Amino acid sequence: MNSRPSFLQVENLHQPDGWLSPGYLCIDRRGVITSVSGEKPRDWQEGEALSLAGYGLPGMANLHSHAFQRAMAGFAEQLSSQAADDSFWTWRENMYRLAACIEPVQMQAVAAQAFMEMLQGGMTAVAEFHYLHRAVGGAAYDDPAEMSMAVLAAAEEVGIGITHLPVLYLHGGFGMDLRAEQARFDSGSVEAYLSLLEGIESKLGADSPARVGMAAHSLRAVSAEELQLALASAGPRPMHIHIAEQEAEVEDCRERLSARPVEWLLEHCAVDENWCLVHATHLSPAERRGIATSGAVVGLCPSTEANLGDGIFPLPEFQSEGGAWGIGSDSQIRISVNEELRLLEYSQRLTRRRRNLAASLKSSLQAHTGRALFDQALAGGHQALQRRAGALTPGRLADLFVLDAEHPRLQGHGPDTILDAYVFSAGEAVVRDLMVAGRVLIRDGQHRGEAKIAAEFARVMADLGRQLG
Repeated sequence: MNSRPSFLQVENLHQPDGWLSPGYLCIDRRGVITSVSGEKPRDWQEGEALSLAGYGLPGMANLHSHAFQRAMAGFAEQLSSQAADDSFWTWRENMYRLAACIEPVQMQAVAAQAFMEMLQGGMTAVAEFHYLHRAVGGAAYDDPAEMSMAVLAAAEEVGIGITHLPVLYLHGGFGMDLRAEQARFDSGSVEAYLSLLEGIESKLGADSPARVGMAAHSLRAVSAEELQLALASAGPRPMHIHIAEQEAEVEDCRERLSARPVEWLLEHCAVDENWCLVHATHLSPAERRGIATSGAVVGLCPSTEANLGDGIFPLPEFQSEGGAWGIGSDSQIRISVNEELRLLEYSQRLTRRRRNLAASLKSSLQAHTGRALFDQALAGGHQALQRRAGALTPGRLADLFVLDAEHPRLQGHGPDTILDAYVFSAGEAVVRDLMVAGRVLIRDGQHRGEAKIAAEFARVMADLGRQLG
């Protein structure tokens, strides 16, 4: 079987306005869908066709990832006698320990494992928020793009779509120098950062499917002047930033910039649909409305936000204002499309003591909470990556995954309730097949390179685990 079939038949095919059962897709050599129909096309060629049973869904975009943190999953879950009041800020010290020691070869192995797990969970593309720029000890690499190229090599090896986001990182806090443990994050200057972006793009070449965007770590790590200089010089790209994740960060920003973080950003930067505001947890009503009006995407990472004790985003209000949002795996404590969506909804239910808060009665589809969550995350995620995917329609990339309808957690469900069952009842094991840009990467639950990737990850973790444990 050609790894990129020209014709695809899916037993049940997700569409923006419902389902096709069955659905027939024609895919060109670039992996772009050229036609979709409920009947077999006249030019259908069985020898170049692949038939998939189950429920075919558009691949989800993971809009916020720190791939290297996959190596520390489970290593920050013990209370320290030096930090009896554990928080995001104490967790960060554990992250610094990993950042201080991981080498480029290890980086590639860890990123490959994380990216493969994303595919296995239904994520076909990732926005990699990458701030490990320098060598162990903080010296510059001969090639400033060395760590970025390790991440991009991992994405190519695994086959996931990627929007790579090198991070501008210049300060250890508002008006503070970088700390010693932040030395590997140092971008040097805005000029050096912009040169890094150009260098990565030149290495990739014009034909690369990878996209290079830009990111500022946070308002505390980049001054107002530095951020505005970078934005003025970078050209049209996806632009991501951590913002308003912690209440202490909000208070520091008010003290130093005389405004709340999102308030300051909306007033001083041309925030629009190219922006992704990651977390945006602690918002005033005016900030929330301002984001919705701007067209920017909010990047929600419920499993990480819960793990770090960040807080809960005001989803129902943001939805009612027409705000766009998507999901990310962030710290990689878990990598799961449906778990992120489930936790997002459950956090709202727990705080408001009501059910089905993400659903609406605007349409029969959106009345189902699973479908409402999935479709909204699809749209916001692919907007944030600026990837031409997110719907199984002509002109979009053939990024899709297929749920196993025979899995016990999905049995008995039809098109109306399958996404409810997927989001609220199932695990990742229900993903049976997956393709990215028309290339089949997972078949019957197995990634084509799984044995090699897992073995290399195990070898690297034997070393890193000793340093983290």
